[in-house]
Amino acid sequence: MTAPIAIRRLNAADQDFARHLDHLLSWESVSDEAVNQRVLDIIQAVRERGDAAVVEFTQRFDGVPATTMAELILPRERLELALTRITAEQRKALETAAARVRSYHEKQKQDSWTYTEADGTVLGQQVTPLDRAGLYVPGGKASYPSSVLMNAIPAKVAGVAEVVMVVPTPRGEINEIVLAAACVAGVDRVFTIGGAQAVAALAYGTESVPQVDKIVGPGNIYVATAKRHVFGQVGIDMIAGPSEILVVCDGGTDPDWIAMDLFSQAEHDEDAQAILVSPDAAFLDKVAASIDKLLPTMERAEIIRTSLQNRGALILVADQAQACQVANRIAPEHLELSVADPQAWLPHIRHAGAIFMGRYTAEALGDYCAGPNHVLPTSGTARFSSPLGVYDFQKRSSIIFCSADGASELGKTASILARGESLTAHARSAEFRIKGE
Repeated sequence: MTAPIAIRRLNAADQDFARHLDHLLSWESVSDEAVNQRVLDIIQAVRERGDAAVVEFTQRFDGVPATTMAELILPRERLELALTRITAEQRKALETAAARVRSYHEKQKQDSWTYTEADGTVLGQQVTPLDRAGLYVPGGKASYPSSVLMNAIPAKVAGVAEVVMVVPTPRGEINEIVLAAACVAGVDRVFTIGGAQAVAALAYGTESVPQVDKIVGPGNIYVATAKRHVFGQVGIDMIAGPSEILVVCDGGTDPDWIAMDLFSQAEHDEDAQAILVSPDAAFLDKVAASIDKLLPTMERAEIIRTSLQNRGALILVADQAQACQVANRIAPEHLELSVADPQAWLPHIRHAGAIFMGRYTAEALGDYCAGPNHVLPTSGTARFSSPLGVYDFQKRSSIIFCSADGASELGKTASILARGESLTAHARSAEFRIKGE
């Protein structure tokens, strides 16, 4: 018989609850010195030797026997071929999900705006898309077509002219459904390269790989470290930590449903985090029993077990107010409000990447096809950051047009402030335009 999971039990009323919670949430997504140095060496090699370095690293790390960059480029026709190679059921699911993601993100588009003051001065903001975005996609046996949709579609909705995808093909393994997703999402160019070398190629450009303005998409520690190092040369989406879910339940949802919702994140990897908060102690016991009952039925049972034992928790709270306090302290990537009236809770939730409302809204729907983006802030960063969206692929430029009268009036204010900062040229530049000066 399978041993029960030793999942942590916490009580928010305990004096040392805050310390235990901090320990549970602690996560350092930093590279060790060896990884860091290896990534820096790879970036430097790509900057100095371009395509030749990328081909060499692809041979070494991915076991791909390519000798030229041309062998690592997939034309648009290859993506269209992939769409015919997947099953009809898969194609329909991809197209349905893509349509929903596109529809949701269309509503995020920001338009340019201006207003005119009484003296004719015009102020405003011009919104323009990035010229080119780079999308990193894990390759080989890892299959994340949903990630392709979630990263490429907002870029295309924003008006990005060219989306360049990099996807490693270890030992030549090509994932057809990932390429099909790229076709559906409107990806323009695909290179079968990965790792830090792919990030460097996108950031600095090579003879074949075009330089991009922003790099988005998930990857391993080498990819995350490389993204951290090229930030500033290009924009990045985020340095993501392990996947997380926080379920808040009033005790009225089927405990089997809640257990499976916790599993849905725990199965990602051993460092993923799944936490349940409830004011009903008996319900926590029921969910614990459901976890033990359902775990043996899961394909990734050992990963789930390790995740729940190392980073999972069942937390007892006094009431709704305390549940919201705990949720805001955790600032989870995914928050399920599995309660009778989730709308009443919403004004009290300040920090969460995505909020799933009600008993029927499983987090998994958000991962694939609900419409909102599944690229979300992790490790408490929902306190200050947001889901990936169209706005991540748009820039805003300030518009300032001064009429003669406006320049004269603003010049007086600017002159005083500039002279207060001892910046005489600033002051005189403004003063030249003051009427009568």
